[in-house]
Amino acid sequence: MAIKDSALRGYLLEESLAWLLRSSGYRLLVHESQDPVELVTEGETLRVRGRGALHQVDALGEFTFTPAFSMPVRLFLEAKYYQDRCGLEIVRNAHGVVHDVNENFMTDQGMGPRQRYKYSYALFSASGFTADAQKYALAHQISLVDLSGASFAWLLGHIGATASTLSVAQKHLTKPARFPVTWMRAELRRALETSPLDLLPPTVVADGKFKQAASAAVTEFATVLRRRSEAELLLGFPSAPFILPLASDDHRRFLEYAEDRPDHTVRIKRRGMGATAEWTLSPVDAVGTYELTFKLPEHIEEWISSIGEQERRRTVQVKEKFLSAITLYRVNGGGVRTYQLRYEAGSLSRSGVMT
Repeated sequence: MAIKDSALRGYLLEESLAWLLRSSGYRLLVHESQDPVELVTEGETLRVRGRGALHQVDALGEFTFTPAFSMPVRLFLEAKYYQDRCGLEIVRNAHGVVHDVNENFMTDQGMGPRQRYKYSYALFSASGFTADAQKYALAHQISLVDLSGASFAWLLGHIGATASTLSVAQKHLTKPARFPVTWMRAELRRALETSPLDLLPPTVVADGKFKQAASAAVTEFATVLRRRSEAELLLGFPSAPFILPLASDDHRRFLEYAEDRPDHTVRIKRRGMGATAEWTLSPVDAVGTYELTFKLPEHIEEWISSIGEQERRRTVQVKEKFLSAITLYRVNGGGVRTYQLRYEAGSLSRSGVMT
């Protein structure tokens, strides 16, 4: 059975983001042997136990260390590469899954100690989200990440081209054979080293024109991601109900600077208006060293731009309220480094720096 381009794009985007998660301090969970209590492997599909059902998961990450006064954190990652914005039904489904999974904990006399996790959900969209979806997500603490900005055009374009190649290649499958999604994902995880190799599902695809074309496309996809490491995506966690995908102009320069100054002050600028607006971060005391670009949720941008004479004041409010401290986590050898990017309007004004 043929698979749609939109589905292929979604799978490729999820694997790209799983690669991002690993670099940001998460390990990918792919098999029940990593947690026999809460994970279930059914054939080639990983599921998570909820209170009322088992829930299929395509990408599940576990944070490397536990935040203070919290339980270990696990993150459901779902990616959508649609032409239209993601609607309310997708966000509602995410809330239902994460709520049911977090409710799956019972105590009983005589039972041994059991680990408990805090599950979160992040939805990434190549085309943004509807207003209803954004409101619902905000109310139920579902993270929505809009990748429609110019900073991520290279990634989305590469995904689209690879999906088209795979879509054409599937014409060589013997009907009624299905597109081997599990094989494709396993090959990508092997190439990107996002999963323990001994836990990758055993998958076999017959030699022939499909395997030749698909293998070449997958290899090229992984190669481009690695080559584009200078534009690597970073995840930023502000003091706000959303996360920030940060695109770096040169991630090596950022890491070199952040290693020397893991806690430093930044200036923040907003470019454009409304849904097209993008924001940049750069260090106050070393102009031109690095620049990180990100987008804020659309409902925040609409609020900023809704009254022209208040746009500047509201921009400053957002910086001070939501962007005053942004935390980044980065895998470094066997451990995780933490970086704090701080926006301090008062100190910037005193030093004469534009905010």
